[in-house]
Amino acid sequence: MRPSKRANDELRKVTLERSVARYAEGSCLVTFGETRVLCTASLEERGPPWLRGSGKGWVTAEYSMLPRATHERTRREVNSGKPSGRTQEIQRLIGRSLRAVTNLPALGERQVTVDCDVIQADGGTRTAAITGAWVALHDCFAWMRGRSIISVDPLRDHVAAVSCGIAKGSLVLDLDYAEDSGAETDANFVITGSGGLVEVQGTAEGKPFSEAELLELLRLAKGGCAELVALQKQVIAGGASA
Repeated sequence: MRPSKRANDELRKVTLERSVARYAEGSCLVTFGETRVLCTASLEERGPPWLRGSGKGWVTAEYSMLPRATHERTRREVNSGKPSGRTQEIQRLIGRSLRAVTNLPALGERQVTVDCDVIQADGGTRTAAITGAWVALHDCFAWMRGRSIISVDPLRDHVAAVSCGIAKGSLVLDLDYAEDSGAETDANFVITGSGGLVEVQGTAEGKPFSEAELLELLRLAKGGCAELVALQKQVIAGGASA
């Protein structure tokens, strides 16, 4: 039995609440169980210098964890002068995931930055951030279309992410901290609404995992991401939250 009493293929309770930040062009508060991440999308009327003259826009992301998002206070990375290697890895992952489903030329020479700030961490912060960031980006693009800044929706597909792993010999979906901290294998999957793989990260903490186990983790992830995409569709179609 999992610590959370969930079935092996069961997500934690997931919620997506839109329009939670008054000044951002798009925003979403995403929760995966006790993990909570605030995602805000901000439009900048010029793209990065290295894209100047290309006619192409850019989507990027920044990620941070608030000092008391964890059991003990962590020092703000701004005080150390640079983000940690983990932070850089996660924010690059979020940016790649969003760009994979965005038609960048449709943006013109503009940039959208999605900030993902972890309010409370209980495992799966990067996967929650990607899932909520898509909603914030969607709403930013809708805001732009509503003001005739762009004429078409740059989003080509949904994208969501979920963790999977092997914990106490069982292959399980959406690990919380209690499972993740002792898992024999930890993996993250980023998958589009049409089922395309954007990124797969998998690490054995002890015994190597087999090809068959990898395929079973992928099966779990595909099911979980399909549920997350369905929730994204529900929330953008029906109101402020789901």
